[in-house]
Amino acid sequence: MLAVNEYFEGQVKSIGFQGEDKPASVGVMEAGDYEFGTAAPEVMHVISGALTVLLPDNDEWQTFKAGDKFDVVGDAKFQVKVSVQTAYLCVYG
Repeated sequence: MLAVNEYFEGQVKSIGFQGEDKPASVGVMEAGDYEFGTAAPEVMHVISGALTVLLPDNDEWQTFKAGDKFDVVGDAKFQVKVSVQTAYLCVYG
């Protein structure tokens, strides 16, 4: 079953699904600044566009472009800056 999610007054939309091995979601973020929280570890894959991210316990912002991925620990918050519409795939666990 697909789960449609909307965050930040519609600025971020995703569709959750059961991947081959783990739950995942695919979505799009509009330009803006966001703070996300994690329950479990996540791997974020940038499909199109770019995400500039401040990961937990890190003092430096990092930019990830299409084809890049990054890991986020579980039970944490992280900051994201988006300058153009950006598509992503997030794999949980």
